[in-house]
Amino acid sequence: MRLPALLFAVCSVLLLASTCRPDTATSVQQQQLNLLTRTWLHAHEEDQGDVLVYRPNTYNFPPSRGRTGMAFDQNGLFTQYDIAPTDGVQGRKGQWMVMDEHTLRITLDDKQDPAYLLEIVSLDNNLLKVRRK
Repeated sequence: MRLPALLFAVCSVLLLASTCRPDTATSVQQQQLNLLTRTWLHAHEEDQGDVLVYRPNTYNFPPSRGRTGMAFDQNGLFTQYDIAPTDGVQGRKGQWMVMDEHTLRITLDDKQDPAYLLEIVSLDNNLLKVRRK
């Protein structure tokens, strides 16, 4: 009678332990989100057709009259950086939301432009390639 109870206890502990492991897919998605959440500036010199290339704002860019960009915060806040009239940078606040594994929906608070989708073509620590839809 003790053997079935012991076997049940061991199986229960193993089942519980197996559910405590982080899901690999979720872990990878979280790593990608961590890479994304920063400020990215447009490296227009590196664009490839309809694929726009962005680098972290700490990247050593060649001289340019101004760079557009975007910032993703972990809480879903988004800032789109446009070139201001004096070649400075003007930020427009909004939100970003994950639509699927490779697509983000961007909505700007000022509603000057309609919401748009960004397809993430590739993402690593120093490079973000997107396609605007």
